[in-house]
Amino acid sequence: MTAVLPLPGGARWFGQGGGEPWAAALTGERSLYLVSGEHRRRMAAERWADAPDAADLSTIDGLTGPVLDIGCGPGRMVRAALDAGLAALGVDVSAAAVAHCRDAGLPVLHRSVFARLPNEGRWSGALLLDGNIGIGGDVAGLLARCRELLTVGGALVVETHADAHRDAVSLSTLVDDLGTESEAFAWAEVGEVPLLEAAEGFRAAGCWTAGGRRFCRLVRAA
Repeated sequence: MTAVLPLPGGARWFGQGGGEPWAAALTGERSLYLVSGEHRRRMAAERWADAPDAADLSTIDGLTGPVLDIGCGPGRMVRAALDAGLAALGVDVSAAAVAHCRDAGLPVLHRSVFARLPNEGRWSGALLLDGNIGIGGDVAGLLARCRELLTVGGALVVETHADAHRDAVSLSTLVDDLGTESEAFAWAEVGEVPLLEAAEGFRAAGCWTAGGRRFCRLVRAA
């Protein structure tokens, strides 16, 4: 597992600071790019703001709730879980994302996953989709925090990088198609091989591909 990249003074969480293009992209009306050094990758902001598709729904199949959506963004997976009859809560550091969810009547907290959360140690399911395994640039630390949140036997569903061996941490920014840019934040990109290697305290319960995306389910061990 790639070493954690220390945050320089003033670095933020995903997409915060600067012009905060993430806030403007919540409706899917702007293209959003993750910029790491010379690398620029388009992010699927329009899908995040859309209704859940079959790939999304595969991530909650078999979950019994309650479900915690970590980095919930506009809340499509919170809505999907509720529609499936599951108790659900979203958490996000973006005030704009939280306001968007609350306007839609969705239960969401404006909080980091590393802050104190309700129901700690009793969540039956947790989601890290849309690259959110990269939060904070510390995959092992994020997995350890998820283990604290889940009940024994609870499932963590992680969307992994398309490259199964991808294992990279970088200081990145978000930029939209108007050139609006966030401040720098630490971010990780992880394929299933390094993910499973880092998943201490979990057992692998299967990986699958849906809609061209790759997912792994990890179950918290005793």
